[in-house]
Amino acid sequence: MGEAAIETAHDPAAEAVRLCQELIRIDTSNFGDGSGPGERVAAEHVAGLLDEVGVTPTVIETTPGRANVIARWGGGDGRPPLLLHGHLDVVPAEAADWQVDPFSGELRDGYVWGRGAVDMKDFDAMLLSVVRARSRAGRAPSREVVLCFTADEEAGGDHGARVLVDQHADLLADCTEAVGEVGGFSTSIRGRRVYLVEAAEKGMAWMHLTARGRAGHGSMLNHDNAVTNLAAAVARIGAHEWPVRLTPTMEVLLACVGELAGTPATPDNAESLIEEFGDAARMLGAVIRNTANPTMLRGGYKANVIPTEAQAAIDGRFLPGYEDEFFDTLAELAGPGIDIEFLTRQEPWESAYDTDLVHAMTRSLLAEDPDALVAPYLMSGGTDAKHFRRLGMTSYGFAPLRLPEDLDFTALFHGVDERVPTDSLEFGARVLDRFLDQV
Repeated sequence: MGEAAIETAHDPAAEAVRLCQELIRIDTSNFGDGSGPGERVAAEHVAGLLDEVGVTPTVIETTPGRANVIARWGGGDGRPPLLLHGHLDVVPAEAADWQVDPFSGELRDGYVWGRGAVDMKDFDAMLLSVVRARSRAGRAPSREVVLCFTADEEAGGDHGARVLVDQHADLLADCTEAVGEVGGFSTSIRGRRVYLVEAAEKGMAWMHLTARGRAGHGSMLNHDNAVTNLAAAVARIGAHEWPVRLTPTMEVLLACVGELAGTPATPDNAESLIEEFGDAARMLGAVIRNTANPTMLRGGYKANVIPTEAQAAIDGRFLPGYEDEFFDTLAELAGPGIDIEFLTRQEPWESAYDTDLVHAMTRSLLAEDPDALVAPYLMSGGTDAKHFRRLGMTSYGFAPLRLPEDLDFTALFHGVDERVPTDSLEFGARVLDRFLDQV
């Protein structure tokens, strides 16, 4: 019975739903200012789940209450390790806006509800379910895997991936490839299910714009008004129509969509092809161009006083290969007399799509959903991958979920009533299990 018995000796999805509920119930809200509960309790919970099945974890606390978990699992075939990473923190939730307690992990209508259900305690739970099932069955992967559960991803990773790379690189440096969040989920194009694997991310530039002028009485003429100068700059930036720019990743994705829509993909019809994604177009429409969105304004202290200074915040996101165009255009739009200070600047990245690791993802998905298509996409936000790539890793986003066609999935990221279908969690665990057999 040997091999056949071993092949059926574990259920990778057995604990996925329960573990997702447990993680959601641990409040790890990240307010970005250090005032939240931190990730230490969640990290200790994850460490206990790993230790229980013989996978030895290391908990790294970067500051009181902010903790990360790293563990090595499997291996023996001599290949460099694969990093599988997920973050434990979540953005805050205003309970009054939700149908359920956002930290209840409630099961309702076939969904697990709660903050982190899709970003990204779902992936953490699926991964842990697979690791625990395989470990109990004696089926550790032949390629060594580094499991990493991080703090602080939602605020840039200063207490998580960034400090791990800067101060604990010895735990990660031999990894050559990394797989994390925001990929592998399904969408529908003309009735055909398409799974999107993240193969690229836009760069991120959070900026303060500052205008300085002549202070004075609000009743008098003033041709050097800091508020007026700043408002004009912000209006120019916010109204600018950035041109369509297609990176190799998006060329592949749009070619796939064009084939389904019966039209060749070109930069001229890129926007209409993006509309084929329905609700997901809000995210994908942002990755065929650079973007710069004004997000905050501050200036003055009394209605009849013209202030010396006024300030705005801009969230800029720029495409791989179009960095110079973005920053040159931004400086031109801001105009003279506007100082630009970078609060955060992280570079974009793009990984090759025709790789053995991507082929393993594709085979794993199609084994569970044979009639689907798999294609790459470029992600508008940022993940911990930006930090891990500084150690030379090739990165992808692959948290597989087969989703209902009518679910507005992208709206759930940081949204109200965040939830994930239970059968999607179980599907994802099975896919990840197959993936580990092939990596």
